[in-house]
Amino acid sequence: MQIEAALLTHTDAPFRIVPLDLDDPGPNEVLVRLAASGVCASDAHTRSGHTPSPLPAVLGHEGAGVVVATGANVEHVQPGDHVALSWMPNCGHCRHCAAGRPVLCTAAAPALLAGTMLDGTVRLHHQGQDVNHYSFLSTFATHTVVPAASAVKIPEDVPLGLAALVGCAVLTGYGAAVNRARVQPGQSVLVFGAGGVGLSAVMGAALAGAAQVIVVDPVPDKCAVAVEFGATATLAPGDDLVDRVLALTDGDGADVAIDAVGAPGILDTAFRATVPGGTVVCVGVPGPDARPSLPGPDLVRSERVVTGCLYGSSRPSVDIPRILELYRRGALPIDRLVSKTYRLDQVNEAFEDMAAGRLSRGVIVHDEAIAW
Repeated sequence: MQIEAALLTHTDAPFRIVPLDLDDPGPNEVLVRLAASGVCASDAHTRSGHTPSPLPAVLGHEGAGVVVATGANVEHVQPGDHVALSWMPNCGHCRHCAAGRPVLCTAAAPALLAGTMLDGTVRLHHQGQDVNHYSFLSTFATHTVVPAASAVKIPEDVPLGLAALVGCAVLTGYGAAVNRARVQPGQSVLVFGAGGVGLSAVMGAALAGAAQVIVVDPVPDKCAVAVEFGATATLAPGDDLVDRVLALTDGDGADVAIDAVGAPGILDTAFRATVPGGTVVCVGVPGPDARPSLPGPDLVRSERVVTGCLYGSSRPSVDIPRILELYRRGALPIDRLVSKTYRLDQVNEAFEDMAAGRLSRGVIVHDEAIAW
């Protein structure tokens, strides 16, 4: 079938809206009519070359929509079902899946990095040439074919425009606080970054019962939004940031620090701003050449834990429905993450707004009739 998509041909180029040919779903694959797609910093990092990925490609890895057709062997969804999309379609059989850590699936990772489907081939074509996928999903398009394990069935009363965000930003940030840091009632939590992931970490920490949630961001408007999501204090970056965090925590430091940015220097600051025995969670992805350094003696003597966190250390097929149920009950106001909506042909404008710090989350609406 022919679809419309935002094609990226090389780094630092604008997206071009073009018609593409999309193959039918193969075995264990699902064709989805997309309602909406979130705009994520990871897409921007790929566009800039900061995070290399095969091009040409259709980017986008936060999406939700309606199942149009299924390939052979697909039983958990059928045409007409509403689905949120996960960019980690775990196999269910490798050592990590068996241990309950599906985001570390060894079967999916090679294809994800190669820009293909799980079988090493692609379903997208432009003028007879193959086009790469992005994180299996390629949601900057009207339709997409995804691995069946990426399609997570959700209730039909949940707006698809919001469900799209749960597929990455919300799941990643919420999971960093709840799954990886395991924030406990009464703890103090320090969050670096008030974008979609950082704000979702704020929501997760607040829901877990944190007594203090301190947010660090250079943009005053984003700090104000963080307060609406549960932040008890906000700080601008600066040389005296650690001292300011200590002052807010009775001289102890935060129990948990979550780096939702990945910029140079944040890990060291987060380490020094946490209490001995505390936890630093790195969920923002640094550049490929980043080599963080920590004070070795302090690392040993303080017993601080520094840990990575991929995709919120989640189980997407379980956690996506769980988060959406919390939204339905009014416990997670993920609808307030949406700063602005765009048409597909406004995708370049969306990236400009994101780069300028004007968005908590931008959403590209492919089909207004089913998005909200």
